Amino acid sequence: MKVLGIETSCDETGVAVYDTARAGADGLLAHAVYSQIDLHAQYGGVVPELASRDHVRKLLPLIRQTLAEAGLDIRDLDGVAYTAGPGLVGALLVGAGVARSLAWALEVPAVAVHHMEGHLLAPLIENDPPEPPFVALLVSGGHTQLVAVDAIGRYRLLGETLDDAAGEAFDKTAKLMGLPYPGGPQLARLAEAGTPGRYKFARPMTDRPGLDFSFSGLKTQVLLAWRDSDQSDQTKADIARGFEDAVVETLAIKCQRALDAAGCDTLIVAGGVGANKRLRQRLHEMTERRIGGRVCFPRLELCTDNGAMIAFAGALRLEAGQHEDAQVKVTPRWDMATLPQVQAPAVAAA
Repeated sequence: MKVLGIETSCDETGVAVYDTARAGADGLLAHAVYSQIDLHAQYGGVVPELASRDHVRKLLPLIRQTLAEAGLDIRDLDGVAYTAGPGLVGALLVGAGVARSLAWALEVPAVAVHHMEGHLLAPLIENDPPEPPFVALLVSGGHTQLVAVDAIGRYRLLGETLDDAAGEAFDKTAKLMGLPYPGGPQLARLAEAGTPGRYKFARPMTDRPGLDFSFSGLKTQVLLAWRDSDQSDQTKADIARGFEDAVVETLAIKCQRALDAAGCDTLIVAGGVGANKRLRQRLHEMTERRIGGRVCFPRLELCTDNGAMIAFAGALRLEAGQHEDAQVKVTPRWDMATLPQVQAPAVAAA
């Protein structure tokens, strides 16, 4: 089954084609992402109406480009998957409207995909994917969650952020230190030149039981340190390193606890912050100390929003016989625990 995936939940337009007849990474025939970073940079953040309009301009050309790269005609498609939530309602409606229209015209099924399930399943696109049960760390600008995955489509929330997501904390911390938008990747690059240990910030909520996160207080600590410093380039790098170390160590401690609580040794990490080099290294070290421990990441270009994860997640559900009616419907707020389980034969076929 050749499935077109469409992602328009926020400020990236993503399109991909996944073929379930091929195994693992070979099934991803083509994918492309258009980022709106330059459009929103002058505003210091995403402007929803501008995001929606840019999706309208870019989506159809990107679909044509992706199909050409895959060597396919649009009539070769067997199904269409699209992000239906969570996300910005206007942006979601652009992708849903195009996806439903294509499915209707081609007389193929369409399926709505949960954005965070797409992220969660992205590491499974690679060769030698892990099989449930495992624990997933979903860590991005909008989400920081620990999820027990008992089966594809059967998820239990173990912990989540009580305020800022980790990626959001990266972005806001970068902004208060004067770094350009988007600040998170800029801060991570700056931290590479920082002196380890010169600034040591708290590891929030690690001194008590539980798997929830909180990063707002950490931002305040950085603000006070920055305000009282000489604000030189080296000091900026040192503070960035101290902040990054605090976030990474907090995530690692909570992941260790989550694996213990779930009684398994496999961790998968997805979302934009999953591209952070220091986080990847720390989680590899943590899981290597566990007997049979393993951590899996998507390739770097599939950490941020993309159509590949939507095509893959949609393909699993379409092969399981799940699809939508002709109504164009999105769900800007959507609890992943409400998703139906995907039966094992469909997963094996992918």
